[in-house]
Amino acid sequence: MSSSVLQARYSAANPSAADGWRLERLTAPSRLFGANGLRTGPDGRVYIAQVTGSQISALDLATGRLDTVSPKGGDIIAPDDVAFDPSGNLYATEVMDGRVSMRAPGGRTRVLRDDLPCANGITVHSSRLFIGECREGGRLMELDLGGGAPRILAENLPSPNAMEVGPDGLLYFPLMTANEIWRIDPEGGEPQRVAGGLGVPDAVKFDAEGFIVSTQVASGQVLRIDPRNGSATVLAQLSPGLDNLTFVGERLFVSNFTGEITEILPGGDTATVLPGGLNWPLDLAVGDDGNLYVADGTYFYLVLPDGSLETVAMLFSPGYPGFLRGLAATGPGEFVVTTSGGQVTRYAPAAAVPSKVLADGFDQLYGVAVGSGGVVVAELGTGRVLSVRSGSVRSGSVRSGNVDVLASGLQDPVGVAIGPDGAPLVAESGAGRIVRLSGSSVETVIDGLQRPQGIVVAGGLLYIVDAGAKEVIAFDLDSTARRTIASGLPVGPAPGVQPKPLKGMPPFSGPQGPFAGITAGRGGTLFVSADGDGSVLALRRVHR
Repeated sequence: MSSSVLQARYSAANPSAADGWRLERLTAPSRLFGANGLRTGPDGRVYIAQVTGSQISALDLATGRLDTVSPKGGDIIAPDDVAFDPSGNLYATEVMDGRVSMRAPGGRTRVLRDDLPCANGITVHSSRLFIGECREGGRLMELDLGGGAPRILAENLPSPNAMEVGPDGLLYFPLMTANEIWRIDPEGGEPQRVAGGLGVPDAVKFDAEGFIVSTQVASGQVLRIDPRNGSATVLAQLSPGLDNLTFVGERLFVSNFTGEITEILPGGDTATVLPGGLNWPLDLAVGDDGNLYVADGTYFYLVLPDGSLETVAMLFSPGYPGFLRGLAATGPGEFVVTTSGGQVTRYAPAAAVPSKVLADGFDQLYGVAVGSGGVVVAELGTGRVLSVRSGSVRSGSVRSGNVDVLASGLQDPVGVAIGPDGAPLVAESGAGRIVRLSGSSVETVIDGLQRPQGIVVAGGLLYIVDAGAKEVIAFDLDSTARRTIASGLPVGPAPGVQPKPLKGMPPFSGPQGPFAGITAGRGGTLFVSADGDGSVLALRRVHR
């Protein structure tokens, strides 16, 4: 299906706001939900694997048409890289499930292996299939298409990634943690180091003259490397987060975590083919400076007044806490965040100090709020709500392990907020209600919801994102009056799509799941992370 069809699914819901409110799209929807592996297919289209989007798309460069080849909710889960054999079969690594699957030209899919932790880089050469495991102690191997045991070429490697066989018949592969590129004879033998001291290489391909071309995820450089001596020249300088590359004839295209696809032109010039955007917007917060910030997993963004995104930090920035989920502002330039790795962290992106882990070891943390008693977080994996005690969050005085359990036995707690009386409010998503925690009691505030996620309190009203109903609801905490103020929103999966669980990629991230956050800005404006189409929405009061 084309991306336009996916957008139409949400358009058909007719997003709208109630009287007294105006609904605006603050940032543009994403064309891709991340962009990872790239490969030119036998039809000349560029195939794009999207891990967090859990889909594979194909881009027609002549028309600009973007079609979904393997959809979210389909048989292939969290694809990271793709390759084709001479018969037109597509092979995909499913990094979070440790699988390699084959999709036939007619669309039938089958799993080749499901025992390859962090299966990532993949290539086909002379009808032979090679893959690598992008993890510490990873293996490089040839898979037996008949179902036999893999043939191990090398093991105990520091995070091998996207590979390719060169004109000399040797298999070239980057080692991310070592910051090097190596090669090995597919028939066996000892690996040889080709180049080092790079910008963290994560993919290699070859140009028409037999030179290595490699993306550098940390530096954002695209390098051309002489395989004879390892000398490198910079073809282009882009933003960090580059993931892979492909040639279409002599034209070179590279991908970025953000979903951006860029063509590298002669002389170091570049042209944007598909713009980047929010990969998976989760929580939001308005900082002390009045600006809106978005937790987008591997990126932390500031939303500018014109709707463009400014990268505050990303996965390879010094001190980055990890895959961000929950977000709360605590002071000038300071935030408390939850990560998919199970940490609660105080984070000051602009400060020349590392982030400070306040507590860790938790199972699927989501929402976070800061009250007079400390930091309150929702732990979905255990059904608990926790308080990380602190005299002052801003002072950084919280000690790891200084944690109280406020509630347990909840059904999928995700969003949290602090009520006017200082009591924590929790979106119990699995039970379809919002509860108030008072001492040891759990009191229902509002029920009858479908899938509540983000919540925020402003002006005596509790605002709820119900991702199941695709609504924002305003609930008066005094009168208990309830009103839907926006409906038909692109939050949660599109109608008819049942996403499959994303298990995560330790140590980069733990399990990943949906969360549509909400926050309140100055003047009563509400901001919503529309995770369904990768945008941020604004709900503004209309004063008549």
